[in-house]
Amino acid sequence: MSLEKLKFLNNEQVLQIAEEFGTPVYVYDQKTLIENARKVLSFPNAFGLTARFAMKSSPSLAILKIFAKEGLQIDASSEYEVYRAIKAGIPGHHIQLTAQEYPEDFSRIISEKVFFNACSLEQIRRYGAANKGGDISIRMNPGLGSGSTNRTNVGGPASSFGIWYEALDEALQIAKQYNLTITKLHTHIGSGSDPEVWKKVALMSLAMVEKIPTVHTLNLGGGYKVGRMATEYSTDLQACGEPIKQAFIDFAQKTGRKLKLEVEPGTFLVANAGAILTKVIDKLNTGASGYEFLKVNCGMTEVTRPSLYGAQHPIVVVPKNRQEKSTSEYIVVGHCCESGDILTPAPGDPEALKVRPMLRAEISDIMVVEGSGAYCAGMSTKNYNSFPEVAEVLLDTKGKGQLVRKRQTLDQILQNEIAPRDI
Repeated sequence: MSLEKLKFLNNEQVLQIAEEFGTPVYVYDQKTLIENARKVLSFPNAFGLTARFAMKSSPSLAILKIFAKEGLQIDASSEYEVYRAIKAGIPGHHIQLTAQEYPEDFSRIISEKVFFNACSLEQIRRYGAANKGGDISIRMNPGLGSGSTNRTNVGGPASSFGIWYEALDEALQIAKQYNLTITKLHTHIGSGSDPEVWKKVALMSLAMVEKIPTVHTLNLGGGYKVGRMATEYSTDLQACGEPIKQAFIDFAQKTGRKLKLEVEPGTFLVANAGAILTKVIDKLNTGASGYEFLKVNCGMTEVTRPSLYGAQHPIVVVPKNRQEKSTSEYIVVGHCCESGDILTPAPGDPEALKVRPMLRAEISDIMVVEGSGAYCAGMSTKNYNSFPEVAEVLLDTKGKGQLVRKRQTLDQILQNEIAPRDI
C-alpha cells in the first residue's frame, strides 16, 4: 500500500495551524467546499433542481453560511437542526425537516414555513392535526437499500426509516383525512450507497409518484459514495445523474408531469473538505508478534467512524523540524481509555486491526486524519473521558486559517451540572 497524501493542506500549513490553534483541531477548506457545492448544483436534471445540504454531516455555522451563499438549501434531521440553521440566517422555506423524532410542537415549524417530510404514518397524522389543509412530503422505504456498511443502509425491511412501500395507500388515505396535499415524495437508501442501486430505487420511486397526481417534486436523497482513501472511488454525479434525468423526461412524456428533482448530499459535500490535525503523544511496541502503536491526542471523541464502522481515513505524518524519508507500519490509537479507540481498524471491521504504512513518526510530530469533514465533529462521542470539544478552523480561499469554533473549556463541560442537596 502506498503512502496517503494530504488533500488540501501542505506541510507548512499543517505545522503553522497546529502551532497557532493547538491540537487536536478540525480544519475545513473553503475552496473545496465551494467546488463541491457547485458540482452538486450542476447535478443533471430535466425540469429543475433543488440541492440541499444534509447538515447532520457537519453542522458548523461557517459551513452552513458558505453553502447557503452558494445556493444550497438545508436538509435537517431534527427540530434542533432546524433552529440551528435558522440561527445561521437560513430562511425557514429553505429548510426541510426529515426526522425520526417528530417535533414536540409543530407550531414554530409551521410558522417558520419549514417544509415537513413525514417518515411514518403517525407523523402524517401528527402533522395533519397541526396543519390541516397544508402541503406535505412523505418519505417512503422502497424496500431496497444500500450503504457502505449495514449501519449506513437505511432502506429495505431491516430499516425503520420511512413508510414501508406497501403502506402507500394507507399513507394517502391518512393525508386525505386531514386534507393534506402530498406535493413531494422522498426516498433515501443509505450513506455510501451503490450508484446502481441508487438509480434502481429512483425508478421505483417514479412508479410510486405515478400513483400520487399532486406530487410535483421527487427527492432522491443523497448518500453518494466518496472515496476518502486513495484506493476508494467517488461517485461521478454527472454519470450517476444522466440516466435519472432521462427517466424524468420519459416520465413526463408518459404522464404529462414535469417533475422537479431534489438531492440532499452530506458526505459528498464535506468529507474531503475537512481534516483533523493531531499530535503524536506516545509510542509503544508489543514485540515481535505484536504491533508498533502510535498514540495521538485525538480519537473517537473527534472521529468516531473507525470505531463504529471500521471506516477508513487517510492518515499522513507531518514531521516536525526534520526531513523524513524512511517509513514504518503502525497501528494508530486514540487518547481515550477505551480499547475500541482505534483509528486504523481493518476495513469494515472495527474489531480488527490493520497496520498502515506511513512516514516514520516521532513524538510531537503532527498527524493529519483526512476525510474528516463529514460525520466527525457532528457525530463525536462528545466529552467521553471528559475531553473537551476541539476547536475548528476554516482555511479561506487565500489559504489563511481562521478560528470558527473555540475549544471547549472544562467549565463549559460542567456548566449544566447541579450538585445534589446535602452532599
